[in-house]
Amino acid sequence: MAPDRSVPSLRYFPDMPNSRRFLILAEGSFGPLSSKTANACIRYCEHEVVAVLDSTSAGRTAQSVLGFSGDIPVVASWDQGMALQPKALLIGIAPAGGQFPDAWRPIVAAALRSGLDVWSGLHNLLGDDPEFASLARASGATIRDLRRAPSSLDVGTGRVQQLSQTIILTVGTDCNIGKMTTQLQVQGAVRALGPKVHFAATGQTGILIEGRGIAVDAVVADFIAGAAEALTLEAAEGAEIVLVEGQGSLLHPSYSGVTLGLMHGSLPHAMVLCGQPSRTTIHRNDWVPIPPLRDVIALYEHSMRGVRPSPVIALALNTYDLDDASARRAIADAEKETGLPCSDPVRFSGQPIAEAIVRFHRTRKGSAVRSV
Repeated sequence: MAPDRSVPSLRYFPDMPNSRRFLILAEGSFGPLSSKTANACIRYCEHEVVAVLDSTSAGRTAQSVLGFSGDIPVVASWDQGMALQPKALLIGIAPAGGQFPDAWRPIVAAALRSGLDVWSGLHNLLGDDPEFASLARASGATIRDLRRAPSSLDVGTGRVQQLSQTIILTVGTDCNIGKMTTQLQVQGAVRALGPKVHFAATGQTGILIEGRGIAVDAVVADFIAGAAEALTLEAAEGAEIVLVEGQGSLLHPSYSGVTLGLMHGSLPHAMVLCGQPSRTTIHRNDWVPIPPLRDVIALYEHSMRGVRPSPVIALALNTYDLDDASARRAIADAEKETGLPCSDPVRFSGQPIAEAIVRFHRTRKGSAVRSV
């Protein structure tokens, strides 16, 4: 029998409520680098978060911990969180390996007993846990495992080449450096410049925000490119530009396989490189240095050359840990080194990156028309 080449449905949460009320569990881990899922939910779904549970930061606010999102409180206990009447518990961390902390079992169990839905982006699928599944059945709660991969994926086939839409992928000097955030930050600016633009979520946090997608790092290795292909094909429907969320880094000893599969599956026409000026070695792998930006650009462009030439057209720098003058100097230095437009799309503006994307798109489309 011939393999099924249809695009699998990626709309995993058709019943996703329009208004969720999350209590975010980040016990002992709430911070700029240690609670990636929590931070993105707070930034992009602020009105759906009632509190963060972390006894080590209790009494503070999201603003004081992260530098954004105002007065969302950090509470010390489960009872304090429940007093704010949440409707769901969100696992707020994305640790290396995506494993569930055993110390959190009582809290998740209490949430399910109380009828709260549980949202998790961990590799440990909580819905497959016999205790949690039993508690959910008894209370009518739903466990939503954002990293659960669809069963209908195929290997990559290169079908993205058939699309007329412009595909833009974020890539990074390292993991956890702002690839998803960059795409979400520039999406509105691209739309304001005219083109219809869609976001393709490739990780658990992007799926949480977008409501659809595939966590490509949870896919069997042979099917990573196929998952990226399916995501890109679906996101292209009704769009002129598709912004694909990047994952990992070609430089990262742990996650480079996911990065390359995503690159070859989504077949971007161009890439935006994300980096952090203060980071000189790979996160949690200090024995691996991060090369100069121009060398990283050459690495990514060379890796795409055999399947589709894809230039890096802009830089997005994460300068959260620099003062304002240092951040501006780092951006200016990056522009001088590479000759590319650069910005911190969170701290300053995503406009230079959006303009580079739209300029590339219009040049590409103009070239296509002239070649007909």
